[in-house]
Amino acid sequence: MPTASPSTTAVRAVVAAALAAGLLAGAAGPSASATAAPSADGPVRIHDIQGATRVSPLVGRQVSGVTGIVTGVRTYGSKGFWFQDPHPDADPATSEGIFVFTSSAPTVAVGDAVTVSGTVAEYVPGGDSSGNQSLTQIGKPTVEVVSSGNALPAPVTISERSVPSRYAPAGDPAAGGSVDALRLAPSRYALDFFESLEGMNVRIGSSRVVGATDPYAELWVTVKPHENAARRGGTVYGSYTSQNTGRLQVQSLVPLAERPFPTADVGDTLSGTTEGPLDFNQYGGYTLAARTLGEVTGKGLRREKTRKQRGGELAVATYNVENLDPTDPQEKFDALAAAVVDNLASPDIVALEEIQDDNGATDDGTVTAGRTVEKFVDAIVAAGGPAYHWRSVDPQDKKDGGEPGGNIRQVFLFNPERVSFTDRAGGDATTATGVVRERGRAALTHSPGRIDPSNAAWENSRKPLVGEFVFRGRTVFVVANHFASKGGDESIVSRHQPPTRSSEVQRHAQASVVNAFVKKLLTVQKNADVLVVGDINDFEFSGTTGALTAGGVLYPAIESLPRSERYSYVYQGNSQVLDQILTSPSIRRFAYDSVHINAEFATQNSDHDPQVIRFRP
Repeated sequence: MPTASPSTTAVRAVVAAALAAGLLAGAAGPSASATAAPSADGPVRIHDIQGATRVSPLVGRQVSGVTGIVTGVRTYGSKGFWFQDPHPDADPATSEGIFVFTSSAPTVAVGDAVTVSGTVAEYVPGGDSSGNQSLTQIGKPTVEVVSSGNALPAPVTISERSVPSRYAPAGDPAAGGSVDALRLAPSRYALDFFESLEGMNVRIGSSRVVGATDPYAELWVTVKPHENAARRGGTVYGSYTSQNTGRLQVQSLVPLAERPFPTADVGDTLSGTTEGPLDFNQYGGYTLAARTLGEVTGKGLRREKTRKQRGGELAVATYNVENLDPTDPQEKFDALAAAVVDNLASPDIVALEEIQDDNGATDDGTVTAGRTVEKFVDAIVAAGGPAYHWRSVDPQDKKDGGEPGGNIRQVFLFNPERVSFTDRAGGDATTATGVVRERGRAALTHSPGRIDPSNAAWENSRKPLVGEFVFRGRTVFVVANHFASKGGDESIVSRHQPPTRSSEVQRHAQASVVNAFVKKLLTVQKNADVLVVGDINDFEFSGTTGALTAGGVLYPAIESLPRSERYSYVYQGNSQVLDQILTSPSIRRFAYDSVHINAEFATQNSDHDPQVIRFRP
């Protein structure tokens, strides 16, 4: 939600865009799609302020005598209230509700009839550079309460039938792909439908939870229970061009001290009626700010357990342990260790991501991680697991991104009772490991080693860790990755449609480097067993995965699962793939499992679900 008054820069940018599109009253060359501003002599109604596009035709102007009924009051964060005209116009594109930003705690109450004067503004949550749509609001208000205890305007029901299946219109190329100046088509596009209700009193009936309660007291539901349904209750994100239109974020207007926000896991139901104004915020876009919140009915979702590998099977896992360092409470180590033993069935090899250095975020030049790893290994033993050995390569200080001072890196754990590691000296933070032929087979020059660490693709990002393992006399190469994050990408509710995904440029480059390395291995030994694993930070249908698999050298093993089970992460109500294991052509038969133990739950040991593959080399 907004946490400050409208950003001057963001407002100016929206005003400039509105001027360019002819959306301000008196602007030259008015857009044919714009709603005409009311006469200066006539009364201004809320629908006049909202207009039929995403940007108010009155942005930047003073308005006075705007009437309506208060439908919601927010006394925390971005303080203010929503009010709504009980006498709507006949245009479905124009909202009848609006937010009034008061900066201090508002003095009105739900049911008050008010008259408001102030300045119309377009607030961009996250700032203009975020690409987010703007929220039309009235700032610097003068508010008069005319009467109290009035009936509220009847809520608009958001349901499977009311939300269109198409997500958003294509942005105007002449406006840089922006949809701001396009007239809303609420019966055709989901984003337009929600925008046409911005600030209005809305309701949902009993709805399935598709994003668990998070630390910020919010959850996600879907009003479309059959839309890309995951087997365990979520909504699967499977394509850039097929968005899940039924998702909606829910927050509460009731202070947490008065009513704690309910704890819900994916698959639970928010039962009964949830009602309140429709807000728009930085972290999720359209949000039902609940004045009345339904009750959570639990489904009893359980954390999955994968089966144990059989005698001739090699089990390899990847697990992002979310900035693990020795200063974390022992409970975190114990919980992660129990997951390795009980939920992952003690894999033979575990590639860990986000192992921090020996003093965590303390920024003093420390890069070693022996204390972190040993504390984790000891916890695994205490949980009844094997005494794993480990290998890694320490990064250069502050060169691999992540939490400042933490120096995150990938680490291999391996069970020496089941698999051996081939050590080849010389690997360090800046030395690239190569591929050579040894006794007619592929071998690494350094093991453990890093792949092309000086390549610009790895700037401020984790370099791939590669190791040479032997299982029952057969060499298996494992490449552990943690690609660049999606930071900087525009959200799927961006004013640009399709949104700009700027971060994928680096991941595409990283994937190409790893792909080239795998090709070297397969050139030397066509039937080499190679696994590329880790937090790829991108979807199985993405260009990043396409670059990894180019030339047929790798296969994304998660695609062997039914679509309803393809996910390792839940973000804004979308169950999606970020963590992957990819296999070389020689690994033809395997069993793959995305082990759902974190992402769907309000209580998490990590925000990622681990992945496991079992095969016979």
